[in-house]
Amino acid sequence: MPTATSTVTIALGERSYAVHIGAGELARLGERLPLGPAASRVMVVSNPGIAKHYGAAVMQALADAGLEGSLHTVAAGERAKGLRTVARLWDAAIHEARLDRHGAMVALGGGVLGDVVGFAAATLYRGVSFVQVPTTLVAMVDSSVGGKTGINWHGKNLIGAFWQPSLVVADLDTLRTLPPRELRCGLAEVIKHGCILDAGLFERIERELLAGPPLPPLPWGEGAGGQPAYPLSRTARVSEELLRYSVQRSCELKGAVVAEDERETTGRRALLNFGHTFGHAIESGAGYGNWLHGEAVAIGMVLAARAGVRRGELSEDVAARIERVCAAAGLPTRVPKGTDREAVWAAMHKDKKVRAGTIRLTLLRRLGEAFVTGDTPPETIREVLWEAAEEVSDEPG
Repeated sequence: MPTATSTVTIALGERSYAVHIGAGELARLGERLPLGPAASRVMVVSNPGIAKHYGAAVMQALADAGLEGSLHTVAAGERAKGLRTVARLWDAAIHEARLDRHGAMVALGGGVLGDVVGFAAATLYRGVSFVQVPTTLVAMVDSSVGGKTGINWHGKNLIGAFWQPSLVVADLDTLRTLPPRELRCGLAEVIKHGCILDAGLFERIERELLAGPPLPPLPWGEGAGGQPAYPLSRTARVSEELLRYSVQRSCELKGAVVAEDERETTGRRALLNFGHTFGHAIESGAGYGNWLHGEAVAIGMVLAARAGVRRGELSEDVAARIERVCAAAGLPTRVPKGTDREAVWAAMHKDKKVRAGTIRLTLLRRLGEAFVTGDTPPETIREVLWEAAEEVSDEPG
C-alpha cells in the first residue's frame, strides 16, 4: 500500500526523536538509524513469528547501510515478559551480538517485546541506543512512544525504567499480517486517546464503526468504495485511511503528553492510564496471556466510565457511547468469565499508581477531558468491579 511517510517528532530536548509512519519503512531502517560514526553493530530482537515475516527485510536494510546486524528471537507474550528473558538478552548482546556501548538494540515486534528489549537496553552498559520497530497496532499507537520499559514482577510492569528510543519506525505494511484480535487491541488504545485527549478522534472512530448496519464477512481486501479495509471481526472492519490517521494522531497526542511530563512527575502523563488500573488488574486476575492488554484496557475503560458516572461527573450517555464503540470494534466490555474478583481487587492495590494505599483512577468529565484522582471511595470502585463481574463475557479470541 504505497503511501507517503509522515513524521512525528517527540520533543524532549537532546532526547528528542522521530517517529516515521508509512509503507515500506522497514527497507529504510538502516539509513534512518541515528548512530554515531563509531557504531557498527546492531542487535535486532524479535519473536519467532515476526522474525519469519520481517527479519530478512530488516537485516537487509542494515546491510545496505553498512551495519553489522544480528537477529535474536525470544518467546512471545506476557509470560515471557520477565527477568529471565532480559538476562538472555544481556547474554546474547555481550557474547553473541558483541554489542558495545556505541551499538543499538532494535525491538522488532509488539508492545510486550518493546518493553522487554527497552529494559534490556536501558540496563546494558548503563544504557545503549534503543530503536522501536513496532509491528502491531497497539505498539504503533501507544507503547513504542514515550520511553516506558519494563517487566512483570508480582504485578504488571512493576520493574522498569524510563528509556527513550532514539528512533521509532512504524511500517504500516506490517499491519497486513496482523490477526483481527491484535488489530482490535490496538484500536482500544486509539479509542483511549480519543476519550482522554481528542473527542474528534473518538467521534471519527464512532462514525466509521457505527455509521451503518453490520457488514457481511470479508477477508482482508476492499471495503466500501473500493478502499482497502482490515477485518476487526466477522462483521466489522476498519479502513486503511482510519488506521493511518489513528497511528499518526495517537503519536501526536501521546508525544505531546510525554513532552510535558516525561517521567510522570506532574500528573499529566497519568492521563494515559485511562482504563489501565482496572485493565491491568483484570489481566492479572484472569492470568497473564489469557486476555490481551488491549482487551483488558477496553474492559477497564468501560469500568472507569461507570465509576465516573457513579461519582456524578460523567454522563451516562458518554459511558454508553464508549461501551458501544468498544463493542462495535469487537472488543470485550465485560469482565472475563471465571475471573477471581478478589484477585482483581488485590491487584488494583498493587498498581504502580497506588499512593499510601489509595487507588488512583484516571476518569473523564467528558470526551476529550480527563483527570486523575485518588478520592474515589474504595466502596465505589469495589461496587463497580463487583457489578461488572456479574456480567461475565465469553472466552477471548
